[in-house]
Amino acid sequence: MLLKMNLQEAKEGKRISAKGFAVRDKNDTFKPFDFTRHAMGQNDVLIEILYAGICHSDIHSARSEWHPGIYPMVPGHEIAGRIVAAGDKVSKFKVGDYAGVGCMVNSCGQCRACKESMEQFCENGKLVFTYDCKDCFHNDEPTYGGYSNNIVVNEHFALKVPQDAPLEKVAPLLCAGITTYSPLKFSKVGKGMKVGIAGFGGLGVMALKYAKLFGAEVSIFARNRNKEQAAIELGASNLYTIDKLDSIKERFDFIISTIPTRYDPMRYVNLLRYGGDFAIVGLPPENATIKTDMTRLVFSPNRRVYGSLIGGIKETQEMLDFSLKHGIYPEIEMITPNDINLAYDNLTDGKAKFRYVVDMSKLEG
Repeated sequence: MLLKMNLQEAKEGKRISAKGFAVRDKNDTFKPFDFTRHAMGQNDVLIEILYAGICHSDIHSARSEWHPGIYPMVPGHEIAGRIVAAGDKVSKFKVGDYAGVGCMVNSCGQCRACKESMEQFCENGKLVFTYDCKDCFHNDEPTYGGYSNNIVVNEHFALKVPQDAPLEKVAPLLCAGITTYSPLKFSKVGKGMKVGIAGFGGLGVMALKYAKLFGAEVSIFARNRNKEQAAIELGASNLYTIDKLDSIKERFDFIISTIPTRYDPMRYVNLLRYGGDFAIVGLPPENATIKTDMTRLVFSPNRRVYGSLIGGIKETQEMLDFSLKHGIYPEIEMITPNDINLAYDNLTDGKAKFRYVVDMSKLEG
């Protein structure tokens, strides 16, 4: 019934009715939420959302831990589903195709960054995130994410997914996959290099899988040894607990930090070899960041420290194609929309194994 109504709305150029799960403030729990999305444009596609991954960024946003959130908020930027309607000028997709949506849904398209397919660094300040963002292309209305039954997006920002792909595993690739793939490629991680991964959740698992396929020897830095067996089975050579970091003699060519909580980055910088890279992709809450004394960097010279923000659409499609070709997928646990609150609690308490994926086909109504 909902899909039939959406198709009629799309045909008539009306706003698209949607159902999802939202929080009304930073202290709220997720509850059913009815809303509408902007009408379809000539270059837009309407995607029936089938699966939505849960990222730790969703928690930070829902709880206003990075900045004051826009409420009501429907998080979710790891989206996989089916094209059910397409605008008159859409050429990339046809109805029935599978598609994915990641962390962003629009940008200016005119600046140097956008033209070089680095849309996440839009120089005109017109990057539109998938949720918790004012959409400057649609009267500054708030964007709503993947914990819902549909999404309307410009075809450029939708990723092509083969019909035989496991959609439930594709969804988390659109954040966890690209967020780790991009810095590994940027730092040219390859055969024989020693790689360290700080934090072994959804992002850490993907970093391990990519680094191993690139030929690196991988070690994990974790809070405890609870996931040691899983790390070894996935190809890690070692797992070090963070209380032992200062005593590690091994030196690394590349370390990626996926840690979403308070930590001291210099403890990892000190584990780099001369000329090594430290890439930061995890974002702790605003009140949990640590300021680094510049002197500590001077006395750890010729080691590069950089941040990495997802990847552009071209690189994201490259990552997706690469992952599907080599069978690289996240370790997932399927849940229903009614389990989102429990999933957030488990992620916050460190009880989650790896990546939760919400089966949005179970959304009632």
